[in-house]
Amino acid sequence: MGKNKTVKYFVVDAFTDSAFKGNPAAVCFLNDDDNNERDDTWLQSLATEFNISETCFLIPITGFDARFSLRWFTPLAEVDLCGHATLASAHCLFSNGLVDSDMVEFVTRSGILTAKRVSDNSELNDGEVKGGTFLIELNFPVVTTCDINLSDDSSSMITKALNGATIVDIKATATNNILVVLPSMESVTELQPRMDDILKCPCDGIIVTAADSAGSAYDFYSRYFAPKFGVDEVKE
Repeated sequence: MGKNKTVKYFVVDAFTDSAFKGNPAAVCFLNDDDNNERDDTWLQSLATEFNISETCFLIPITGFDARFSLRWFTPLAEVDLCGHATLASAHCLFSNGLVDSDMVEFVTRSGILTAKRVSDNSELNDGEVKGGTFLIELNFPVVTTCDINLSDDSSSMITKALNGATIVDIKATATNNILVVLPSMESVTELQPRMDDILKCPCDGIIVTAADSAGSAYDFYSRYFAPKFGVDEVKE
């Protein structure tokens, strides 16, 4: 049993119901023996080989039916949290009958995260209820933010990185990101950031967000740019 042992994996397109859309994540299944044989360098090398925004590794925790260790890697580094790869992991477990529970727990660098399978009671166009499908509810930790006082140089750097976008507010997050509030949903979706300048900013990544208009089906829009992790935009 060596490092050439086969690894079972899925590539899942999250946040879509169509092939080749959404945000892809590779979900790799390991066991305790695999984990002991494969060090962090090997895990990172595999994530680099996949070369998609996130590759994650699931390891069952002995003694529990639906508890797994979960780690996330971009092509360049391990990260503390990834939403779409967690969703992809839960989808793989539920869709392939790999757990008997409707609740899965993931032990991660960001604490214990949960994923719950719930019935999809939405209606089709003819009024019939969908059958055999389900939704997944994720429970994630709250990331705190705080006000920051930027120097003129730092403020100018962020404005340049966001290609001159009008900035309503700026916050720092506890995860070393900068959260930038823009005026409108359109300003978020139409933004064309300058990745080379984001690399120079004093943070791991930049989140841009804005509240949507009244009556919309969405509360807000957000985008996350993290070129320092080898991913220009993480589509969460």
